[in-house]
Amino acid sequence: MYEVLAQKISHPWKQKYAFMTDAVLVTAGSLLVALMAQIAIPLPFSPVPITGQTFAVLLIGMVLGPKRGALSLLLYLFEGGVGLPFFAGGRGGWAVIAGPTGGYLFGFIAAAWVVGNLAQRGMDRNLVTAFLSFLLGSAVIYLFGVLWLSAFVGIPQAIQAGMMPFLLGDLIKAILAGAALPLAWRFVNKMKK
Repeated sequence: MYEVLAQKISHPWKQKYAFMTDAVLVTAGSLLVALMAQIAIPLPFSPVPITGQTFAVLLIGMVLGPKRGALSLLLYLFEGGVGLPFFAGGRGGWAVIAGPTGGYLFGFIAAAWVVGNLAQRGMDRNLVTAFLSFLLGSAVIYLFGVLWLSAFVGIPQAIQAGMMPFLLGDLIKAILAGAALPLAWRFVNKMKK
């Protein structure tokens, strides 16, 4: 089992203050997703907007690992659920979670856990495996999101409106993230020497 990036860059005092360090990392991750959710482009034919959330979700999972990553996204759902304007377009509340896009939100938790596990296996250290990990994480989000959305609009329309318009953007996000993580690892490894 490999260290994830957050473990590699932790300070020597991390063990003494592990709970506080984890709390800060989890909270920071939730706030990053909330910030990226504000980059939202509504689509007139879909209840699902284009956002920066998925990019942040997958990076958080890879950087923090499965437990901290999933906890970070669970905290994000709670923050938005209680009414903070953390969801796409500054929305919040339990109605958003129960609405047509709720499956994507739950998919964020699962995707962070999946890619975090892949990071613990060293998949975030080279371009190809990091890229493939991000594609798998995106597929997890689509699985949850499209299935949930299909309860509102049916499966064909859920695929058409909830997945197809986002494939190219998610491919670009996977390429960018797949390149960023190996570069971050090289930088951190050089700094630690």
